[in-house]
Amino acid sequence: MHMADALLSPAVGILMIAVSVVLIVFSAYKMKQEGFDEKKIPMMGVLGAFVFAAQMINFTIPGTGSSGHIGGGILLAALLGPYAAVLVLACVLLIQCLFFADGGLLAIGCNIFNMGICAALIAYPLIFRPIIKKNLNAKTITIASVLAVVIGLQLGAFCVVLETMASGVTELPFGTFVLLMQPIHLAIGIVEGLITAAVLIYVLKARPELIESAASAKPLGDVSLKSVALTLLVAALIIGVIVSLFASGYPDGLEWSIEGVTGSTEIDRAGGIYDTAAGIIDTTAFLPDYAFRSDGEDGSIAGTSTSGFIGSILTLALAIIVGLAVTAFLKHKKTDKNAWNNRN
Repeated sequence: MHMADALLSPAVGILMIAVSVVLIVFSAYKMKQEGFDEKKIPMMGVLGAFVFAAQMINFTIPGTGSSGHIGGGILLAALLGPYAAVLVLACVLLIQCLFFADGGLLAIGCNIFNMGICAALIAYPLIFRPIIKKNLNAKTITIASVLAVVIGLQLGAFCVVLETMASGVTELPFGTFVLLMQPIHLAIGIVEGLITAAVLIYVLKARPELIESAASAKPLGDVSLKSVALTLLVAALIIGVIVSLFASGYPDGLEWSIEGVTGSTEIDRAGGIYDTAAGIIDTTAFLPDYAFRSDGEDGSIAGTSTSGFIGSILTLALAIIVGLAVTAFLKHKKTDKNAWNNRN
């Protein structure tokens, strides 16, 4: 559901960047305020790599000619807490945008909001957490995962429609567009919910404390995450390097919906900020569309596998750096405040 720049007016794109930046800063503050366990920082990197790789796998929605991929917001929130999840998903989307030309630069704020914030800050606390808090087991995780992912994705899909409407994209009339977007993302959400549940059930068996800590916003205590982290990291690399080769070639839910209205999976915009944003991405994206520049439109096995490996590693590194930076900055601010209080 990565939006391209052409789906947005400059005003809406810039506004949503500002909104997402504010919510990212808010999430960083809340993450530390609620006592985010620094032992989870390596997990931020590992889970970021896992979501990056998993998003490369488009699964076919039978009978539609469409495909979908996981968003990862509920998975991240269930294991890291909602606020850290926003930061990690922002890292994933930034890496995808800048280095793989997946999602527009002007649209980065919309993509963070639609795919991350709707899931982590709305669907997780309102749906997922209340269900699993009553009784944490495989059944409640499955129910909570499917419901939360579906609701989060429905909200995100509807936000896409609202953003295009506010942008004055006349090629996508509200009524027709929403009638295509919502049902296809309902189907995608059910599949993602089941995938999310499968991963969380594994973690429940291996380290239930991780899910409990995220739900209660309490420290992990004396719990080692090495085995879970290593397993998920290996899974991320296998998915990114090997499984990604078998991804569906059908357009994703957003592209399919656009094609259902306009007859094409893309809408073109040129001039001004669109050309500037495209020029920046053309400079930074060394593996555009997860392929070598020399591969052409069809790509190559080597290009896809290389993209999966490099993207996973870059996301791993960025998410860990962000986690370390946030905790160090807020710890420093707390120290300064205590020193000020002591002097006065």
